Order: sequence, then C-alpha cells, then structure tokens
Amino acid sequence: MDTDDTFSAALAECLQRLGRGDLSARDRIIELCSDRLRALAHRMLGRYPGVRRWEDTDDVFQNAAMRLHRALGDMQLESPRSIMALAATQLHRELIDLARRHAGPSSYAANHGTNVMPLVAADDGPNQYIDHSPSSDTNLDRWTLFHEAIAHLPDEEREVFHLVWYLGADQKTIATLLNCSERTVKYRWRSAREAVRSELEGKPPQP
Repeated sequence: MDTDDTFSAALAECLQRLGRGDLSARDRIIELCSDRLRALAHRMLGRYPGVRRWEDTDDVFQNAAMRLHRALGDMQLESPRSIMALAATQLHRELIDLARRHAGPSSYAANHGTNVMPLVAADDGPNQYIDHSPSSDTNLDRWTLFHEAIAHLPDEEREVFHLVWYLGADQKTIATLLNCSERTVKYRWRSAREAVRSELEGKPPQP
C-alpha cells in the first residue's frame, strides 16, 4: 500500500469513528492532514498579498485547523477526499476574514506604511518613499464572490475545481481519484470555470 493509500485508509477509519459519535477522531484527522494543510495554507496565502503582509503560514494554518476541527463535528463526510475539500473551504474562509480585517479603514494595515520603495533621491535632498497600499475593498469583494461561486457549483464540478485550483492536482491524478476518465475531468473542469466566470461577469479578482 503506497503513501496516499495509507493516508486515505487512515482518514476513512477516522470518518467511521466520527460516524459512531467519537468526536476525538477529529484530533487524529487534524494530525494526519497537518502537513498537507500547512502546504495548502502556504499556497493559498500567496493569493492574498494584503494578508501575507501581516500574517504568516503558521498563523493561517492554526486558525484554519481550528475551523476544520469545529466543522468536522458539525458535518457528515462520506469520503476521505471530502476532508481536504472541507479543509480548503475553511482555509479560504479564514483568508477572507483576515483580508477583511486588514483592509478595513480602521485597521493597522490601512494606517501604517511598511511596504515602501525608495525613489531616487535628489543630489541635495533626502530619499523619498512611495507606499504600496493593501488590496482594495472592491478586489476583496471579488475574491469573496469568487469563492461563493465555487460553493454554488454542482457537486461533481465543485469537487474537480477544489482538486485543481486549491490542491493543485493534475487531471490524470484526479481521474484516478474519482474513478472516471480524464476526458470527464476535463469536461467538469471546463464547465466549472465557465460557470464561475459567468457568475463573476468575466471579471476575476486580481492576485
């Protein structure tokens, strides 16, 4: 049994325990998923420069892990792969909340310039600096709409979108995981992208 099979089998056992009402299985799920969740947090944090300016990967990971722990007690999941999809959902909710916190008019980020670049100084004068402000509220709203659009996708398309966009899986791996053809994965991925683009009126959020 390879590493992925062992990982999936361990998660499946935890889901069975949860199904029997053993909430302590949540701790084991977090333990099993911690490395993958931290890597996912690092990857997704890169899409939020206004958050990355103030938060690091471990902060996002810890908060998302607590969200996942709570969600595991409230939801009934059917398969191990559903856990990583749920983890991705909790991560982007955490990032959206952090982005809103740091983008508000009263936030520390909005009133403290640290991301500055020096301009060329005049011969007889001091250096001058230009500040790069955090992401606009408009773009943050578009990120929120983007994630909401994903949540509104049909189950099969949403699962493929999660695996491709959040987890970075290739279509061959996804086809094996979902026990379907690569052609089916390609169709679902294309259909999901078109649906999300349509809901955003062709205006995706900026990185």
